[in-house]
Amino acid sequence: MARLVALDGRGELTTAHARLVAGALGVSLRTVWNWVAVARCEGRLAARAPARAGVSADVRERLAVWGGNVAAVHRELVAEATKAGGADSVPSLRTLQRAVRRDLSVGARAGLKGGEGARRRFDVYGKRPSTYRNACWEGDHKRIPVRVDLEGSAVCPWVTWFIDVATKAIVGVALTPHQPARDAVLAALRTGISRAEPYGPFGGLPAVVRVDRGKEFLCRTVERALGAFAVPVDDLPAYKPYRKGTIEALNGAVEEMLLVSLPGYTHRARLAEAYHPDAVEELLSYPDFVKVLLDWVEWWNTEHHPAGLADGLTPLAAWEADPAPVEDVAQERLSFFALEDDGRVRKITTNGIRWRRRFYIAPWMVGHVGTRIRLRYLPHYDGQIEVFSAEYPDRHLGTAHLAEEATLEQRRALASVRDKKARALKADLKAAEKLRKTRYTATTTAAAPRPRRTVTSSEAQAEIVRSRGVDLAARALPDLIPPREPPASWARPVVRPRLPAGPQTDAGQAGDGGPPGGADVCDDSGER
Repeated sequence: MARLVALDGRGELTTAHARLVAGALGVSLRTVWNWVAVARCEGRLAARAPARAGVSADVRERLAVWGGNVAAVHRELVAEATKAGGADSVPSLRTLQRAVRRDLSVGARAGLKGGEGARRRFDVYGKRPSTYRNACWEGDHKRIPVRVDLEGSAVCPWVTWFIDVATKAIVGVALTPHQPARDAVLAALRTGISRAEPYGPFGGLPAVVRVDRGKEFLCRTVERALGAFAVPVDDLPAYKPYRKGTIEALNGAVEEMLLVSLPGYTHRARLAEAYHPDAVEELLSYPDFVKVLLDWVEWWNTEHHPAGLADGLTPLAAWEADPAPVEDVAQERLSFFALEDDGRVRKITTNGIRWRRRFYIAPWMVGHVGTRIRLRYLPHYDGQIEVFSAEYPDRHLGTAHLAEEATLEQRRALASVRDKKARALKADLKAAEKLRKTRYTATTTAAAPRPRRTVTSSEAQAEIVRSRGVDLAARALPDLIPPREPPASWARPVVRPRLPAGPQTDAGQAGDGGPPGGADVCDDSGER
């Protein structure tokens, strides 16, 4: 239309031009002349946009309150308009639904209903460019949804692992029967960097390690351990798993490809009856589970064909085909990788080395009593320590072990006693919470609820008296022990006798200089 209007303005518009446009757009010649007539009269070059309702900021706020329920928002708008006397100004429900579908994207509507996680499922994410091996590692923790037997108790282990982004090879793995700490991160890094048996051929120093703000990955110990090799840690924003999609894909793959088939899997589909977990006797033992998971890691690296690798290669084949050089670390430098320094200079005594109120001994200490040493230890593990010379910090003297370690039966008995105390405390806390909370009857009308149990005044007074009986502050008797006599050198207040009240004497009335009431008066010289 802009071209036709320009031709018409110069007086060059002909029927041939109109017929050419009509044939190109698939409309009649009369339609084209009508468009030209509208452009001459109204100056409009496009069809008139129909008047329709839109989603205002107020409607968006109401949708957020009602979780994306358009019908509930429409009922609220109608109720407010009816109360104000203008019900005809509210569009119909269908009109409002069409406006919401037109003005809000599918992701925005999902976010109003399910939050940020639901909205992200409709986002488009780009892929990072291909890199070389050891260009970037991604690390993460994963709670294994499988119950395993650990010394008679059922626990869900955790795995800490690192994966090479370029080759999809799992380079380092560490497992703990509880929520991991920095020692698990350091153990996984040590197995990932080392290429000696049984860890190779994957490994070497990565160019960068990518994590998502996990406190175990960002602690001072891990930073110092990687900083010694000039390996930076890329701290990604929290709650954005798509920023490290390789390790997140591995977390999902291990559950779908291995964990779902193991006994004790907690996410297995079950009947509608009450959930009955598998007995401890039917579960895998913790060592057996560790072997199963490590075997799966080896299968992933050597036999599996991840979708992200070109030509259907396995991680091992992709690693070997990559020409990028691998920077190895000497094994003696990794022997004490990630050990924390005690920070003090100690001496070897006849009882061994005292650390944390315990003694550690080793056969190599014979003949070294009095030697000044420094300690290094693995975080959260006090079964053994590494001993170094205080004069030559890089000289390793040997390993020392705890002198008196409890037996398995003693540890089980201690765990039983602690569990019993924990259950007793839990019962006491539940009873106290039950007494503290006031429960009310169910209501069917807009009225104040009534307490389900009414306490009499005598019961309340009796419980108050019992609480005072065990309250040490209420039972304190401040006058039970009288204070001691003050020393003789202390100044004491002078107690003057008070005369009985009566009529004043004549001398007092005459003003003979005597003090009223017979009190002593001192002059400037201090004489009475």
